[in-house]
Amino acid sequence: MDTNLLLAYLGVGLMIALSGIGSAYGVTISGNAAIGALKKNESAFGNFLVLTALPGTQGLYGFAGYFMFQNIFGVLTPQITAIQAAAVFGGGLAMGLVGLLSSIRQGQVCANGIAAIGQGHNVFGNTLILAVFPELYAIVALAGVFLIGSAVA
Repeated sequence: MDTNLLLAYLGVGLMIALSGIGSAYGVTISGNAAIGALKKNESAFGNFLVLTALPGTQGLYGFAGYFMFQNIFGVLTPQITAIQAAAVFGGGLAMGLVGLLSSIRQGQVCANGIAAIGQGHNVFGNTLILAVFPELYAIVALAGVFLIGSAVA
């Protein structure tokens, strides 16, 4: 029984850690571009700020997944079964990996948009639209966590 709970919390830890690490990387990728672009175009700081913050949302999805398993479905208890523990672990690992990779790639999209804005091109709206696509996969992964949690609750 303790092994089941350990496995489940390992999945939760991976979900939070990997998506958080991805957000940290994504935000710094776009943040570095913003610092460079500010040298050329200080007036676009508001646009840079929005595009820099965007990759940070995947880390929040990792926390949302934990709250789903704990509060909505209530499966993180000492009575957790092996199937439930495996489901939490698998869902957590999937959410963590998708959050990690989508945040890094979103940061790269945002960084390219920031560089273009810094050079004087009016591409903020287009960059925002294109940067949402990697975000979609993190949202789909969170929906997967919800479906997994509802299946094993």
